[in-house]
Amino acid sequence: MLATILLLVTNAVGACIVAALVSVVIPGPNILATKFALVNFIVAPVYVATAFLVGGTWATKTAVRKLNWAIEDRQPTRAEQLDALLMPWRLTAIEALLWTVGAIVLTTAVGFVETRAIPKVAFTIAFAGAMVCAFSYILCEFAMRPIAAKALEHGEPPRTGVAGMTGRAVLAWILGTAVPVTGLMTIAIFSFLHYASPNQLAVSILAIGGLTIIFGFMLAMLGTRATVDPIRSVIHGMAKIERDEPESHVVVFDGTEVGELQMGFNRMLDGLEERERIRDLFGRHVGQDVAEAALRRNPGLGGAELTVAVFFIDIIGSTAIASSRPPQEVVTLLNQFFDIVVDEVDKHGGFINKFEGDGALAIFGAPAELSDPAGNALASARAIRRRLESEIDDCDAAVGVAYGTAVAGNIGARRRFEYTVIGDPVNEAARLCDLAKTDGSLALASYDAVSAAGPDEAKHWVVEDEVTLRGRSAPTRLARPKH
Repeated sequence: MLATILLLVTNAVGACIVAALVSVVIPGPNILATKFALVNFIVAPVYVATAFLVGGTWATKTAVRKLNWAIEDRQPTRAEQLDALLMPWRLTAIEALLWTVGAIVLTTAVGFVETRAIPKVAFTIAFAGAMVCAFSYILCEFAMRPIAAKALEHGEPPRTGVAGMTGRAVLAWILGTAVPVTGLMTIAIFSFLHYASPNQLAVSILAIGGLTIIFGFMLAMLGTRATVDPIRSVIHGMAKIERDEPESHVVVFDGTEVGELQMGFNRMLDGLEERERIRDLFGRHVGQDVAEAALRRNPGLGGAELTVAVFFIDIIGSTAIASSRPPQEVVTLLNQFFDIVVDEVDKHGGFINKFEGDGALAIFGAPAELSDPAGNALASARAIRRRLESEIDDCDAAVGVAYGTAVAGNIGARRRFEYTVIGDPVNEAARLCDLAKTDGSLALASYDAVSAAGPDEAKHWVVEDEVTLRGRSAPTRLARPKH
């Protein structure tokens, strides 16, 4: 396990530092003297070897037992999730306990030889042990990131009772300032209790200062990385959102406040994606223009008079098609038909107001304004007729296009309404569609629509006689597309 290896290596370095400090740097009795041979060559090596064996085995078994859910690749319980986040502290606690026991054992052994050496040995082991435990904790955090990320995939991190970012800051202060300064002060005290030459004091101060600079810098870098890495992941996630890249979620691997920041970013992204899905679904149901207008302001009931072009399209012989074909085949045919209708209406700036069985009502000029709504509606009708003839076999549809003033707005109840257009052009377009079913061109428009269209579109239509459409009193002059 990577964490166990890092612990063993860090403690090995710590043991070497203790040997160097107690032998050369710290003022006091000479630990290398012959009278300390039993301690130096028996007690210390045996304890160090035993501590390595016990510590490595204990740490590995603890990690395997507490993180068994990750080995089994299953979702952790809340207790197991908490264990994963606390694992660096647990491993560091094991290490701190072994250093404490080592300090007791070695100072006791030294005390049997010479009591004056007890403060020197105790201080040296405490100084090195504090540094080693601090580094071990931060290194364990880095090594345990994949496990922490896996644990944090399954919901909010439980409160660990650890001080989080504040704890990291206090730890950095203790090890970067408090411990070194305390060490220098202790050396000064030793110099009063036991005479130390200026050279000894200089060596001690330089050694402690050098270790403080080196380890303080390393500790600051590791602590900064532990804080900055999660923040950078959020920054990279934000950049992905700006570039509209998929999978912009960040991996949450920190159990402190910055981990909550990562989770908050993911929740925000989930909300944005959900909002976009709703916007897309809303737009598919009511039309993108209506959806955008509804999202920009709070829609209410009522409408306004607008001059619009309306086209109505309906499949001819739909009853016979439904009775002679399997339902799934009928649905497939309708989807192909409406795909062409929606595509051409969108291309020409129109809005599919509603689907009615095998027909559809399209509006041009509302809710989005168009410079030539009549021309767009006529061009869309001709394009649909061409595509139906070439792309779908056995599917004839009639189109009616009308133009005039209608009321466009939200119709219904306060809790449930829809955007629609009501007025004479809608009725006229429906009647023209009915009449077109018996007309060879299968497309009819009113003269008002053709006369209101731009010259580029009007030239494709020929105006003919007047007829009185069913259900209307005033006659309508017809226009058909030129062949």
